[in-house]
Amino acid sequence: MIIPGFTDHSVTLAGQDIAYTKGGSGPPLLLLHGFPQTRAMWASIAPELAKTHTVICTDLRGYGASGKPQEVSAYSFRAMAEDMRLLMAHLGHEHFAVAGHDRGGRVTHRLALDAPQCVTRACVMDIVPTHTLLSDLKQAVATAYYHWFFLAQPAPFPETLIGYDPDTYYQSCLLGWGGADLSDFDTDQLTAYRTAWRDPDTIRGMCNDYRATLSFDMAHDSADLTQRISCPTLVLYGADGAMAKHYDVSETWAAKCTQMQARAIPGGHFFPDTAPQETTAALKAFFTS
Repeated sequence: MIIPGFTDHSVTLAGQDIAYTKGGSGPPLLLLHGFPQTRAMWASIAPELAKTHTVICTDLRGYGASGKPQEVSAYSFRAMAEDMRLLMAHLGHEHFAVAGHDRGGRVTHRLALDAPQCVTRACVMDIVPTHTLLSDLKQAVATAYYHWFFLAQPAPFPETLIGYDPDTYYQSCLLGWGGADLSDFDTDQLTAYRTAWRDPDTIRGMCNDYRATLSFDMAHDSADLTQRISCPTLVLYGADGAMAKHYDVSETWAAKCTQMQARAIPGGHFFPDTAPQETTAALKAFFTS
C-alpha cells in the first residue's frame, strides 16, 4: 500500500501501463508527482484530500511503476497528459480537477491546454512555464537547474554516471532548489523514491523526460503561446525555492491563466514533502471552494 487507506492499481491504456493509487469519495481529483519522485509523494496529503474528493495519484510514464517506453517522443508532456485524460475517462471521470508538482505541474499545464473540456480546476506547484524558463534562460537559473541539460544529454551518458550511485545523485536533487535535509522527508516516502530510482529503466525514463522537453515540449509550448488555462488555477511555490528566488512566480503565470490565484508555501522546491500540512491546507481551500 503506497498511500494509507488507498488501493493500488495498474491499467494499460493505448499501449501504456499506468500505475495509480485511488481513495476517498466525492468529486475526482488527480494528483501528479514530479522529479525524481513517485506517487508516494502524496502519502501525507492525499488521505486528507480524500475526505472530500475521490483522489487518484499516478506515476507518470518513465517513473515509479508506470511504463517506460524507449523512444524520447513518448515522454512529451502532451503524451503524459493524454495518459492522464485516458486514465480518468477509464475511471468514469470525464471532468476532474488536477494538481501537479514539478514535472507533474508541467503535465497539468499541458493537460489544461489540450483538454480544457475535462479540467475543472488546476494547481501547478513550484514551476514557471516551460517556455518562460527556456526562452529567457538566466545564468543563475541555468546553474540551479543544470539537471535539465545534464539529463537531456544523449544516452547513455547521464544514465551511466547516475547509475554508478543513484542515491547520491537523486538525493542531491532533493536537497537542492531551496534547501532541505534528508530528515525533512518521510522515511517511507524516501524509501519508495530510492526503490524507484535504483531501477535502470527508471533512470532512463527520467532522462528521456528531460530530453523530450528540449526536443518536443518547447516546440509545443511555442505553438501555444497565446493559449490560456480556462479554468480556475492555483499557483503554489516554495517561499525559499529557486523559482521564487529568480522569478516573480505569480507574474510568470498571469498571462497564462484566465482566473489565477497564487501563494507561497514555507520551504523550498519540495514543500509537498517538507511542509505537507501547509500544502494540504492550500489545496483543500482551493479544491473545495
